[in-house]
Amino acid sequence: MYGTIMRARLKPGARERFEAAMVQWNRRETPDGYHSSEIAWEEADPDRVVMIVHFRDRESYRANAESPEQDAEYRELVALLEAEPEWIDVNYATYMGQPLAE
Repeated sequence: MYGTIMRARLKPGARERFEAAMVQWNRRETPDGYHSSEIAWEEADPDRVVMIVHFRDRESYRANAESPEQDAEYRELVALLEAEPEWIDVNYATYMGQPLAE
């Protein structure tokens, strides 16, 4: 499993638009190799978001990251942020616990 962890701070008042964009993007066709994403809000700063993205492997992650569709979504995302997000690409080693569910 491969993916990325993003950390960013939203512009004031942009949280609802960010959440709506995430719902809209979740409804699109799933990119090849995509597994799941998690979004969390920092308790100490509710405008700071952390997103964890899982792909089957590095190749499918890179193919998605380099696609024109993903670039368009990324530009929409950055417009809601105070600055470019921090990205940490990772190889996932293990998973413990129960799968997340609403």
